[in-house]
Amino acid sequence: MKEWSATAVEKAEEISRVAVAKGEEFTKISKIKIEIIQLQKQKAIKYKKLGKLVFNFVQKDNLANFTGNTEFFKIVDKINGINKNISIKNNNIDTIKNLFGIDDLDESLSSNDSIKVDDSNYEEE
Repeated sequence: MKEWSATAVEKAEEISRVAVAKGEEFTKISKIKIEIIQLQKQKAIKYKKLGKLVFNFVQKDNLANFTGNTEFFKIVDKINGINKNISIKNNNIDTIKNLFGIDDLDESLSSNDSIKVDDSNYEEE
């Protein structure tokens, strides 16, 4: 009986250590996912600003060609930079999952899904 209880205690301690380690990794992944959501909100704001710029140019100046328009390409570059950061963060999530054998945190927020961003509460620039 003593041997059995000692073995049970050892197993419980081992399971506890694994659970704590997995919890830390889940926390890291969740933090990165929050950062991705923030980046997606920033991107939505940039798309909105880009759309307004395009609309104004088409309406006022009847322009559909933005060659040489620095403001247009500045916004496009910022959107591309945000997309790159999101991709890097998704890769970081995948790396953590692979390193620690985590299958999926939550099916609705897996790293390959896009997160819908409601930017209706953001003031237009």
